[in-house]
Amino acid sequence: MNDNAVTVERTIAARPETVFSFFTDRDRWLSWMGEDGEFSFEPGGAYRTRVTGEHVAEGRFVEIDPPKRLVFTWGWVADEMPVPPGSTTVEITLEPVDGGTLLRLVHRGLPSQEACDAHREGWTHYTDRLATVAAGGDPGPDDRT
Repeated sequence: MNDNAVTVERTIAARPETVFSFFTDRDRWLSWMGEDGEFSFEPGGAYRTRVTGEHVAEGRFVEIDPPKRLVFTWGWVADEMPVPPGSTTVEITLEPVDGGTLLRLVHRGLPSQEACDAHREGWTHYTDRLATVAAGGDPGPDDRT
C-alpha cells in the first residue's frame, strides 16, 4: 500500500454548513475549482470536472456526511501526471472553530513525491480560493494552467 499523502489545513471564515455546500453543489464547486463539470453528489456517484484547460479530473464520491466529512476518489484523465481516475482518495473534514471552520484535506495514495508536491501546491491554491468564496469574496479567475 502506498502511503504518499498530502495534508492541507485552512481556516475558513464561514460555518461548516456553508463550507460543506461548496463540495455538494455543482455551481458552488465550480466557483472555486473547475471550469465545468458533471457531479452526482451521492455515495457511489461519479464526477468529471475540467479543472483548467485540458486538465480533467474524475472520480467517485465515497462518503458524504454533512456538514463534517466528505470522501471521494481522484485522478486525472490523460494528464502528464500518472494519477489515473479513481486511483487516489481525498478526505475532507470540517471542524467548527473560533472564527469559522478548520478544513483539513488529506489526499492519499499518490504515486510519487513529485505527485505529492504537485498536488500539495494545487490543493493549497484551491483551498485558498475556497476560503475566499466561502467567506463571501470573489476569488477572481483561476490563473493555474
